[in-house]
Amino acid sequence: MRGAMKTTKSDYDFSEMHQRMQFYIDQNILSCCATAVFKGADLVDHQTFGYMDLETRQPLREDAIYRMASNTKIVTSVALMMLQERGLFELDDPLAKFLPEFGDMQVLQPNANSAADVSPAVNLISVRHLLSHSAGLSYGFVEPESLIDQTYLSNGVNGLGEQEIDLEELCLRIAKLPLAFEPGTSWRYSFATDVCARLVEVLSGLSYDGFLRQYIFDPLSMVDTDFWVPEEKADRLITLYSPQDLFDPMKPGLHKAGDVITGSYTAKPTMLSGGGGLVSTVADYSAFLRMIVNAGEWSGVRLLKPETLQSMRSNHLADGVQVAFPMWAMPGTVFGLGFAVKNQLQPDDHAAALGEYHWGGLAGTHSWMAPEANLTGFCLTQRMPGFWHPFSSDFKALTYAAVA
Repeated sequence: MRGAMKTTKSDYDFSEMHQRMQFYIDQNILSCCATAVFKGADLVDHQTFGYMDLETRQPLREDAIYRMASNTKIVTSVALMMLQERGLFELDDPLAKFLPEFGDMQVLQPNANSAADVSPAVNLISVRHLLSHSAGLSYGFVEPESLIDQTYLSNGVNGLGEQEIDLEELCLRIAKLPLAFEPGTSWRYSFATDVCARLVEVLSGLSYDGFLRQYIFDPLSMVDTDFWVPEEKADRLITLYSPQDLFDPMKPGLHKAGDVITGSYTAKPTMLSGGGGLVSTVADYSAFLRMIVNAGEWSGVRLLKPETLQSMRSNHLADGVQVAFPMWAMPGTVFGLGFAVKNQLQPDDHAAALGEYHWGGLAGTHSWMAPEANLTGFCLTQRMPGFWHPFSSDFKALTYAAVA
């Protein structure tokens, strides 16, 4: 089976973590869960729990295909930094050098009452701003009552909406909207990584999926990673579920959910979302993670230099700026080039978590790398919403307890 991965024998005892993941299945909080733990680049534990779907209760396959959602962002960030290593741009180059539509941006005034209350941006958006989500762009759904997200929605730009446009058109639309803040002065989750994907197209001369296939997926043998699932693999795509209660993540009960973000995955989409469009498997994405923790090289292929990855997992936000969501607490966290970075330990954090860099997806995938512990964790489910769900924090805490 393509999804099978060889585990390196170790003395670590992950039984408590396994029991906790099974708890989420037994309580009907999750329909499925897969976990993988790496010490260095060695896989020391890999488990599957639950089902492909609750209706047939077919056991979760090792080669199951997951909607990776915003775990796509790490792939996009790596792709763009590969082009930076080729000398095709500098991090502080203005975005308008490559995408002229971003050359004359307006910024919402601090006390704006409408989208017309704007002032010309003092700073140009840089590539660094895009990669660190400090450009001032937004998403249309993270803070739906805010003026900036209402402006996005009223102009048909919604991160949770199925897009019938391509990356080029998306960028043209976003560039006509105001910025939430002066570039480089704050942090806001946004379409910035989709703009990065368009930048990959412009700089490389390839379609976004074509670049990924040629320079990342094929070299790493990521044969099941793409923006859609062909018919012969359709039975491997896990059914997506939503909770009975969106505001109580631990309440039992699930029901089938539609793929509202990217459609049904049965055909190649028009929108090749660099921010959330990929599907993948545990084996495929693990190869990508191993490349990252192995200083940019895996399977005899080097994608990035060690110093590039070191920069990516370093803080690139202005002094005093931290990651902030209205619905998820993420204290002590800054942002690098594609990764959130833990720069201040919290009371419940393991001592070895300082410097941990990570990101995840709304459908319940999450990967984190801890250099101090030489430890990587990867957990997946298919629950919308599933980002920052208690199962992922339990997985992390119990994995640290077993290894670090």
